[in-house]
Amino acid sequence: MKEKNAKKTNTIETQILKILSFSPEKPMNYKQIAAQMGRNDRAMQITIKNNIESLLEKEILIEEDRGKYRIDTRFITTDLLPSNYVIGKVDMKQTGKAYVIVDNLSEDVYIAPNNTNHALNNDKVKVYLFPRRKNRKLEGQITDVLERSQTRFVGSMQIHQSYAFFIPDAASMPVDIFIAKEDINGAKENDKVIVEMTSWNERANNPFGRVVEILGTKGENNTEMLSILAEYGFPLSFSEKVEKEAQKISEKISKEEIEKRRDFRGITTITIDPYDAKDFDDALSFRVLDNGLYEIGVHIADVSHYIKKGSLLDEEAYKRATSVYLVDRTIPMLPEKLSNGVCSLGPNKDSLTFSVVFIIDEKAQIIDQFFGKGIIHSNRRFTYEEVQKTIEEKQGELSEVILPLHKIATILRKKRFVKGAINFESQEVKFHLDENAKPIGVYIKESKEANWLVEEFMLLANKKVAEKIGKEKNKKGGAKNFVYRIHDEPNPEKLSTFKTFVSKLGYDIKTESRGALVKSFNTLFEAISGKGEETMISSIAIRTMSKAYYSTNNIGHYGLSFNYYTHFTSPIRRYPDLMVHRLLEGYLIDKPSVDKEYLEGKCEYCSLMEKRAAEAERTSVKYKQAEFLSDKIGEVFLGAISGVSKWGLYVLIDQNKCEGLIPIRSLNDDFYYIDEDNYQVVGKNNNRTYRLGDPIKIRVEDVNLLKKQMTFSLVDDGEFLPEYRSFNPQKEEEKKQYTNNKKGGNKPKNTKKTKVDGEKRRNKSKKK
Repeated sequence: MKEKNAKKTNTIETQILKILSFSPEKPMNYKQIAAQMGRNDRAMQITIKNNIESLLEKEILIEEDRGKYRIDTRFITTDLLPSNYVIGKVDMKQTGKAYVIVDNLSEDVYIAPNNTNHALNNDKVKVYLFPRRKNRKLEGQITDVLERSQTRFVGSMQIHQSYAFFIPDAASMPVDIFIAKEDINGAKENDKVIVEMTSWNERANNPFGRVVEILGTKGENNTEMLSILAEYGFPLSFSEKVEKEAQKISEKISKEEIEKRRDFRGITTITIDPYDAKDFDDALSFRVLDNGLYEIGVHIADVSHYIKKGSLLDEEAYKRATSVYLVDRTIPMLPEKLSNGVCSLGPNKDSLTFSVVFIIDEKAQIIDQFFGKGIIHSNRRFTYEEVQKTIEEKQGELSEVILPLHKIATILRKKRFVKGAINFESQEVKFHLDENAKPIGVYIKESKEANWLVEEFMLLANKKVAEKIGKEKNKKGGAKNFVYRIHDEPNPEKLSTFKTFVSKLGYDIKTESRGALVKSFNTLFEAISGKGEETMISSIAIRTMSKAYYSTNNIGHYGLSFNYYTHFTSPIRRYPDLMVHRLLEGYLIDKPSVDKEYLEGKCEYCSLMEKRAAEAERTSVKYKQAEFLSDKIGEVFLGAISGVSKWGLYVLIDQNKCEGLIPIRSLNDDFYYIDEDNYQVVGKNNNRTYRLGDPIKIRVEDVNLLKKQMTFSLVDDGEFLPEYRSFNPQKEEEKKQYTNNKKGGNKPKNTKKTKVDGEKRRNKSKKK
């Protein structure tokens, strides 16, 4: 969340805050503050005392002891500090070094391990900047931890006779936690636990903590999945009070409620979802009107009807902010009674909805639209596979509904790309699991026409809801604050780096205009489809773009090329959608605008939780990939080099999409250089080159389940060994470089020297 700032403070108040911000751990009384200002006269002391009272009322100051005050560290900002101090967020590395990310600095501040001052990953900290040395990176020292990002951690126990150590799972946690005997609370050796950090003495190397929950035995599936949830701060279950409140909600729909709503029950309505879905957020209705136009309804579960603002259920939903989808389970935002029952738009029952209905012609031109509460009766629940079959075979159950919907969706999709939408399509890894949740197969989830059908109508509804509020706000000049889903244009520096990166691989990105850039991206994604470098290029392309997030400040959605966009279509699993439903309902009857600052705070929190959920989901996939390969040690697979780093070659296996590392030290047939500029490693003597995207054959050597790491070795049988073909022959500079290497000339420029000569290493070990 963004730093709070001490707004509406006068000059004296600002001076007080500056003094207290410099030493936030040291409370002062009004006389000490006056002395710091160099004003010891009685009149100034009284003025300072009065201003302190004002700051206390604003909750910017805290009375630590009687008559002694300190600033709430949430309100410390860079502008309250001397010019050689900054405020930022810690990016902690496993080695103990860190970087501090500062909003207004173009580069991160490097912090050596001995200068981190007990700061941990994502903590908000105050940093003293060292004087800049020529041609050196910006460096500093953390002087104060202003706000801890987390105090609870997940990991395993090492039990000793009279104490224990907690070994954290997170690579970004560089220290173990000391647990006194009385704080072990029944945990055993190798148990996975949640530990709360209780203190960290200034001179102690390790923090102290206590076990607050035992998750189970390390390595068991359920334990590891619970560990992932706990690591990212998601609750492991609903409280008894929340479950009781959910159970009280009636599934009966009164006549009075039906009379308030538009009745769609006589119109053919379907849901289309994955085969294993249980929570049905959305449904589509379709009919042909007498004038030949289509009426297409996008009907969304009316969660706001059942969950009242400020209720216990509402507070729980906001706390979670999103459903989390791990490989073997869904952790819903709402209790099952609501998510899979009352709110879900299941077939053959009446369901309450918030609906957006379009009158639309055969060319997908919208003639009219309706926004409001409705009631539907879903006729059929379809899976994506069933709908896809109908689209391909042009016949099947309710084909008279599905095929026209598909036709309109195809036109909408085509229009979107013509107008400048970027076709980001990241691969989604899925698993076949046995009865014990052990992965027995891996596959890539494909998006086909059935998926696009649903996607296009959801995008349309989201866009039109945002336009309904945003455009009317602009017309009236009012201040109807709203929750938008926004996506900024890419950072020019990141874009330039990406352009250079793909050009080394033989691809071209044009950046002279938005149109040229979008066309280049879409052409690139088509060109790399199915190739070894696809995964890495796609992931770097996505990282090059800005992140989409929630905000009241509408800047449009760059990736979709929409001027107005929001999230309206998934209130069962996303809290921002629930907020949008409440806002839209109020604004449709001309209720006053909701406070902007209140909404922005909720937007920031939901964006943060969305990011955490995505990280948790990725972590569960990595765990299952490692588990899938754990009984395949020694087996050989074909793959492609998906990454090149100083650690070695990352390889993505073709068959199962598991990614592991060939350590550079294991390439012991030569002395290798890392050519980072060209994403390759090059042998000094034999000129053998291993480059991003090259096909390669590997053997699975080791799998570390707990670290979710897979180690491979190169299988050198003469097949699939990359040579000069991995260079782009059109690039004259690379041709010259290759020729020089063949003649024993210069090694590649800007390379890092890494010793991998196994024989030399063994000889050195013998001498020792």
